[in-house]
Amino acid sequence: MIRFSKYIWIYFFISSLVLVPGIFSLLRFGLRPAIDFTGGTLLEISFKHSVQQSVIEQVAKKDNLALVSFQKSTNNAYIIRTKPEADAKILSFQKDLSLQVSEVPIISRNETIGPVLGKELLQKALVAAALAIVAILVYVAWVFKNIKFGVSAILALVHDLLVVAGVFAILGQTIHVEVDTLFVTAVLTTMSFSVHDTIVVFDRIRELLKKGEKGMFEEIADRALTQTLGRSLVNSFTIIFMLLSLVLMGGETIRWFAVALLVGTISGTYSSPFVATPILILWDRWEKRRHRRASVVQGV
Repeated sequence: MIRFSKYIWIYFFISSLVLVPGIFSLLRFGLRPAIDFTGGTLLEISFKHSVQQSVIEQVAKKDNLALVSFQKSTNNAYIIRTKPEADAKILSFQKDLSLQVSEVPIISRNETIGPVLGKELLQKALVAAALAIVAILVYVAWVFKNIKFGVSAILALVHDLLVVAGVFAILGQTIHVEVDTLFVTAVLTTMSFSVHDTIVVFDRIRELLKKGEKGMFEEIADRALTQTLGRSLVNSFTIIFMLLSLVLMGGETIRWFAVALLVGTISGTYSSPFVATPILILWDRWEKRRHRRASVVQGV
């Protein structure tokens, strides 16, 4: 049996190395919302030959195209975000650009979302996440007949959400990565994966307690972690390898979605044994200390 409980504070220190800069970036800079939430038109334009960014900006200014952001995606492709524009104006921009660069640029993406719809998507995403957290808390507490199991699982889940959001806040500030509805999908998937792995560990702890295993609670938790860790790692690495292939070889439109899932999967794999279970152990220690103090007071 591996004595995982001996290194609880080391696990929390490792988590803080990711959480602290991530939370700072979230509070200081926030996430960079894509047009899914802010509203606007997103264009992905590619060329056969190299074209200077300044040339595209000059044509956009001539056509009164209000640029919000400008990002180079590949060697000869750019992602442009503007205020909501009609298709006719986009076609005019494409035509004027072709005259300027002596080739017809290919518009591989042309997405327009109004600001009202974007605000509604953001509100629904937040409500969905909040409902999911409440439902998970109630379900886990009911299944294990103890609220501390539910709270520990939710705290580990919040840990994973902060890791994903913090990483994307840093990426948004450094390389201008934006979050869209696919990011919300990745976050909700991370929530599911985090709790799934945690429940496996908690269920083994419950089974050992029912069997009347001897030893302190933290020893039983260590035994449960030792028995389930190999299975969890094998399961997680199959997902991680698949997501890595998507990140490295997938298309540009799903790359950051795959990155969000990858970060969430790694964090969820870590948080189940090294965040959720330590919280459960610390809670049990606190309850025992409180009972001892109460007994001393009653004895006096």
